[in-house]
Amino acid sequence: MLNVEDKVVIITGASSGIGEATAKLLSQNGAKVVLAARREERLRLLKSTIEEQGGVAVYKATDISSHVEVEELSRFAVNAFGQIDVLVNNAGIMPLSYLHEKKVKEWDQMIDVNIKGVLYGIGAVLPYMRERKRGHIINVSSVTGHIVRKSWAVYSGTKFAVRAITEALRQEEAENNIRTTIICPGGVVTELVQTISNEEIKKNIEESLQAALPAEAVAKSILYAISQPEYTAVNEIIVRPTIQEL
Repeated sequence: MLNVEDKVVIITGASSGIGEATAKLLSQNGAKVVLAARREERLRLLKSTIEEQGGVAVYKATDISSHVEVEELSRFAVNAFGQIDVLVNNAGIMPLSYLHEKKVKEWDQMIDVNIKGVLYGIGAVLPYMRERKRGHIINVSSVTGHIVRKSWAVYSGTKFAVRAITEALRQEEAENNIRTTIICPGGVVTELVQTISNEEIKKNIEESLQAALPAEAVAKSILYAISQPEYTAVNEIIVRPTIQEL
């Protein structure tokens, strides 16, 4: 697709769900993808699948809650392909719970992955993009970054934060020709629900996802944002199942 071919794209959370679907779709359209996630075996399998389909991919096992590992990831991408054109900050977790449960460890994990991981990714790629005066940073948030319901307090808080960070990034880097996009999916078939430890909430979410979007639908939104001409920045996309009310 126009403006996608030969672009070097880092994708976090690439071992499943939206990240995996995005890696496959972008590589099919000529992008060179850098796959990042903690589960190395899945990354290795995805790399092989992409290459079997004629695409170009490399991978690096990465914990995005580690600033050091994310910096290493950006250097790995540059060493492999000479540049970074796009970062898709996709990795995230969703251990929903009620505040009175006081699941502090889960709160900390969401903050570390969903907020700090996004910041670390931005910080790692910006020097390369600013030097070239071009680039595109895509942050995957959620419709829960627009609305809040009970048990979503901390998760929604992280997604509201991602929206704020992305908007500030847009303003700061517009003069450097760096595009920003925030993708806010509604219900999507992913492994996120498996991170929920509260069985009542987990069951309710699983039931609500019976009509959820396939991950490929969100991947197409990411492809659309990247494929626009360099002078066009698609700053935000909300994508829901048609029948989803919230």
